[in-house]
Amino acid sequence: MNKIRVLVVDDSALMRKMIPRMLKTDPGIEVVGTAMDGVFALSKIRDLRPDVVTLDMDMPRMDGMETLRHIVEDFGIPTIVVSSLAKKDAELTFRALNIGAFDFVAKPRDAISLHINEIDRELIEKIRAASQNPVARLRIKKVQSLNPRENKKHPAVKPADKLLVIGISTGGPNALSYLLPRLPEDFPASILIVQHMPAGFTEMFASRLNTTCGIEVKEAREGDLVLPGRALIAPGSQHLKIKRLPLGTIAVLSSAAPVNGHKPSADVLFRSAAEEYGPMVTGLIMTGMGADGAQGMSEIRENGGFTIAQDEKSCVVFGMPKAAVERGAIKQIVALEEMADHLIQRFCWKEKEYGTVRN
Repeated sequence: MNKIRVLVVDDSALMRKMIPRMLKTDPGIEVVGTAMDGVFALSKIRDLRPDVVTLDMDMPRMDGMETLRHIVEDFGIPTIVVSSLAKKDAELTFRALNIGAFDFVAKPRDAISLHINEIDRELIEKIRAASQNPVARLRIKKVQSLNPRENKKHPAVKPADKLLVIGISTGGPNALSYLLPRLPEDFPASILIVQHMPAGFTEMFASRLNTTCGIEVKEAREGDLVLPGRALIAPGSQHLKIKRLPLGTIAVLSSAAPVNGHKPSADVLFRSAAEEYGPMVTGLIMTGMGADGAQGMSEIRENGGFTIAQDEKSCVVFGMPKAAVERGAIKQIVALEEMADHLIQRFCWKEKEYGTVRN
């Protein structure tokens, strides 16, 4: 079997030693070179033709953003951003995903210590996914945001009687940036989202989405009301559940152990939604690695809810939807480009019974 050839690009001499050392633990990965900035990186890409690039954003001469544009446009090589947790770098990371980065890995806050090894498993898994998925090479596209709506209406303070729960991972920021702005501001369901993302990124991600959406989008906080026309995104490193109370439904956050290797976990959210809302839940599993959410989608369907998976062609990685499909948990498969219209029909058509399939 051919090894996955990786080029490591980082202006830190320590990181240029640590990342190859981490990747060396996987016999299927070979680091073919390192580069200290974008100029050297592009030269080495031409000579070495790596399968995957890991890329720092903050570099001299040619920074990570400009380097990424050249990698995407000139070489089409899947690139994983290795970002710090600083607010500035989080913003750059979202811009990089929009340009065409495959995914990102966040360095620990004390990356200069041995804690950098905490990301080794995640980085290896994402390198493997990037190298094995032809979509990452051929379907890199920018998602243009819709014009921000002015005078955004706040959600009506009334209990949500319908829920849309979404689980998503690799490719998620662009997919959600495509989907959510296309939902109307009077969307009658509450939306709860688990996007696999570390603490420090989810608040900014929700804020960015809120500027382009008619609905309200925010990072979930303990006790937040679950309201029609509001989307709550699980905060990084905390599970999101819901609790139905006499006066309304609230968000409940949990610091329990990771589930399926993830915190937040889509399975945790889906299970909670199925228990609290039964047939009034629509579950949507979207692009991402692994199998998180598959069991939860089964529980939604078993409790009478409706289940949807994003189709393989429009996914960056078909792992999470595929796992749910293979379990028999999915009722309908829909392309990303058709998803907003499909959801609007499901939730907004008053003359048809909620939960039935609309052809």
